[in-house]
Amino acid sequence: MSLLVVGLSHRSAPVSVLERASLSADAQFKLLRDTVAAEPATEAGVLATCNRIELYADVDKFHAGVAELSTLLAQHSGVGLEELTPYLYVHYEDRAVHHLFSVACGLDSMVVGEGQVLGQIKDSLARAQEGHTAGRLLNDLFQQALRVGKRAHSETGIDRAGQSLVTFGLEQLAAGGDVTAWARGKRALVIGAGSMSSLAAATLARAGVAEIVVANRTFDRAERLAQILAENGDPDIVSRAVPMESVPAELTRADVAVSCTGATGLVLTAEAVATAVEGRTGTPAALAADVRPLPPTSVGTDDGCPLDLSTVQQGFSVMGEAAVAGMDAATLEQHAAWAAGPATGRREAARRPGADAELITALAATAATVGRIPERRRPEPAPVPVRPEPVLFLLDLAMPRDVDAAAHRLAGVRLVDIESLAEASADAPMAADVDQVRRIVSDEVAAFGAAQRAAHITPTVVALRAMAADVVAGEIARLDGRLPGLDDKHRAEITQTVRRVVDKLLHAPTVRVKQLAAEPGGAGYADALRTLFDLDQETVASVSRAEDSTETNAQNRGPA
Repeated sequence: MSLLVVGLSHRSAPVSVLERASLSADAQFKLLRDTVAAEPATEAGVLATCNRIELYADVDKFHAGVAELSTLLAQHSGVGLEELTPYLYVHYEDRAVHHLFSVACGLDSMVVGEGQVLGQIKDSLARAQEGHTAGRLLNDLFQQALRVGKRAHSETGIDRAGQSLVTFGLEQLAAGGDVTAWARGKRALVIGAGSMSSLAAATLARAGVAEIVVANRTFDRAERLAQILAENGDPDIVSRAVPMESVPAELTRADVAVSCTGATGLVLTAEAVATAVEGRTGTPAALAADVRPLPPTSVGTDDGCPLDLSTVQQGFSVMGEAAVAGMDAATLEQHAAWAAGPATGRREAARRPGADAELITALAATAATVGRIPERRRPEPAPVPVRPEPVLFLLDLAMPRDVDAAAHRLAGVRLVDIESLAEASADAPMAADVDQVRRIVSDEVAAFGAAQRAAHITPTVVALRAMAADVVAGEIARLDGRLPGLDDKHRAEITQTVRRVVDKLLHAPTVRVKQLAAEPGGAGYADALRTLFDLDQETVASVSRAEDSTETNAQNRGPA
């Protein structure tokens, strides 16, 4: 059997696709069950975070496994396979181990070095254990990934290479300024009571906000989080819980709102945000002045004219040189053909003396020679109005999004979401500690591979020693038949002597074969051992099943 991972993340897919492919907790359980029910897979685990969805499996066939896992991801995410496939990545064997260990260390996170993913890996393991889809391989893999992640954070300064997604998001809200200075005295609304929302609430409390209001669909969970904040936080910070129905009213009071729920639809629409801003300022929240509509995708709405006539400045001729300055040759020729066509009232009204089809044709010839007609007159650039300072700050950490993206366009609102965080972190500086973490990952991948290969031969070695013990027992029984008068003391001494001889003969080859099997390409030593000693394959398999059952039961008591 071999480890295979198929997934997509912020590195391979746009946020819009990740949003649509997100999996609820129920969907993850169903995906796990369907994966182990499929022919190529015997174990399965799902790692689903706000910026990645990955399906891990122990498979016996690579190509069949890739096809099956890809199909299952498409089915359970609701995104068609043809649409999803271009964004999927596949890792196999050591590369799959390397990928998960890198994820655990924060090397593959949107914000390098963030530690939130360790909790998500732990939750993924617990989910697979609860669904009984994690066997020896995935238990070992995820447990080791947790240890590698903790080692990276304790032995290096990877934490300095980036911050948690929450901290990074708050820094973006503060426009790169000091978060503590920005947050001091503000009223905060936290929507959701899960791990990310709890982290956001704790971070805001440390930053010095004056009030934290927690809203959640399950009011008890909101109340519990508010109580924890009250007991463990600054006594000067007011913390309280409200039902989800109170969010619109609380949004009117809040200075900053953080949302991270598991909702499949929008929690805050643009209309709700606009109403909240209006409630704070007393004036409607119009579109921000510096947000302009996208340019037209095509021009020429009047009888085939290639110009967007509505943008022609007053006093310009739609056929004159000033109107066509800067056009490329192909568009200029199209314009010439239009100018030479039947006259229209609009064209005649705009015509000025000396601007006719012949002039346009001449200009086209010039453009064909030099590439473009140089502009002789440019409209004065219009001043860009200054966007008003925000009165409401929104941080959306949910996937799919909780806050309507249209809120970006509202004056008085600053919205930071997963998409804008991805753009902001693309050029984030990498700390020197990242190289040290990469070395740790490489060493741990090699050690994990060696341990797995050594474990692969263990059932064969156990079966060999069991066969040797049976041979000793048989020979002692035969000795009893030949020497019925042998006293117990001598029988025990003979038995012990024979066992020592057998153990000494087997010790060197079994130790050596484990060492050889731990090296790359050492999988064949188990087969050689079975062939040389004529071991029964079913006996070896039964030992393996017994070991897997014992180890899995111990590991399923909970992740480390």
